[in-house]
Amino acid sequence: MAAENTAFSSSGADVIARTIDVQLDRPILSAQELDNFYEIERTIAEIVAGDYKRIALQFPDELLHESVPIYRRLKGGIGVGRELYVLADTSYGSCCVDEVAAQHVDADAMVHYGHACMSQTSRLPVIYVFGKKSVDVDDCSQRLAEVFEGSGAIVRYEVAYAHKAESIAAALRQALQVPVSIPLIAAVSVPPQTSPVAADVPTDFELPPETIIYIGGESLGLTNLLITHSTCSVYSYDPVTKAARLESSRTNRLLMRRYATVQKARDADVFGILIGTLGVASYLPLIKHLRALLARSRKKSYTISVGKLNPSKLANFMEIECFVLVACPENSLVEARDFLRPIITPFELEVALQAEQSWTGRYVLDFERLLAESRADDSDDPDQPVFSLITGKYRHAKRFGGSVKGKEALPAEPSSSVILRNQNTAVALADSAGALFLQERTFRGLESRVGEDAPSVLEQGRSGIARGYADDHRE
Repeated sequence: MAAENTAFSSSGADVIARTIDVQLDRPILSAQELDNFYEIERTIAEIVAGDYKRIALQFPDELLHESVPIYRRLKGGIGVGRELYVLADTSYGSCCVDEVAAQHVDADAMVHYGHACMSQTSRLPVIYVFGKKSVDVDDCSQRLAEVFEGSGAIVRYEVAYAHKAESIAAALRQALQVPVSIPLIAAVSVPPQTSPVAADVPTDFELPPETIIYIGGESLGLTNLLITHSTCSVYSYDPVTKAARLESSRTNRLLMRRYATVQKARDADVFGILIGTLGVASYLPLIKHLRALLARSRKKSYTISVGKLNPSKLANFMEIECFVLVACPENSLVEARDFLRPIITPFELEVALQAEQSWTGRYVLDFERLLAESRADDSDDPDQPVFSLITGKYRHAKRFGGSVKGKEALPAEPSSSVILRNQNTAVALADSAGALFLQERTFRGLESRVGEDAPSVLEQGRSGIARGYADDHRE
């Protein structure tokens, strides 16, 4: 009987004692290999040079089994007067620097291990330790030479191959006989001194190259590269499978799926702004910008922080018709097949709120570039019906907030104001998307009907168990 009760009411002990299955892509490292792979000496030198006293070590789940030996080797080299803390569970994506968890231990610096999205941090300096994955440089240049067509290229790569970046670039120049440039990734990141705002961001960004070579396997980084550089030819080389191919053929399919999600967002009137990061610089100005953008379009918005996303969490917000995810570039694109509502990026929200659809396929995931290039919609009649490509009908959008004067929306009514719902002194919040959603539901709960129904006659009920009641006379 205890086993049956556990299925309905859990004490939480199973979550604490849960075992994580780790798939090792390499054999267990020896002490010397561990020092080389995780750059123990360089990490100690950076900590001592920065005179950091409280350092947080952030590990993804797949590297937790090596956190203890790394901790011991760092502890023996940084000297007395410095404390190390291991961060095991990240608040959001493991590729982002978890500054929130680091603040719990009052850390003044962080060491991030494993794959990183390299987003600019907003508070703490970060020492990146990517690891050193092996790659056959000669095979890489030979395979790419067989499929490459172009007059020049820029090389992008997974951060775990950063230690071979210059060797790969030199080999590609010799094999392809074309100019090849490769940006080097900084192993230490220092946050900006002041909070960036949209006005301080330059608007003249460098144009993307015509051809890109990507070193790495299938990943969110490659997917984002294809979408944000849809006009470029992208070639990839996987060091694990040693296969090179042209990836640009997938770009149109990816963009068409995102365009279909944008059309669903056009039909939405209530939006939820999901906070998917608390460490990327400019996330606060972007959230403020999204709120103003939705208010100007007379849409209702809620700001929600739920940590790591899953369908069960977002299903609790039934009145929200579309979610806008504010996260790092690698976690911004979410395939919402398992989710009840569509999940879009801030750039897709701006496209959806335009009165006239004019999307050329250009895609922006960078916060600062999005803030710099944002522009207000100059539609003259915000109340005009909109044709929905999802339903195939015209629809009139719900209008939330104050009245529109010119092109600016007046402030909405305070959320504490109430309106009379019926003559029984029941009240509801004015301009509330939740109250409107409940009014439109077919089932609104059981009615008490006090004093309207006569009490039923009491009768003796059945006794026994379901397989055979005492008064059951069936054969």
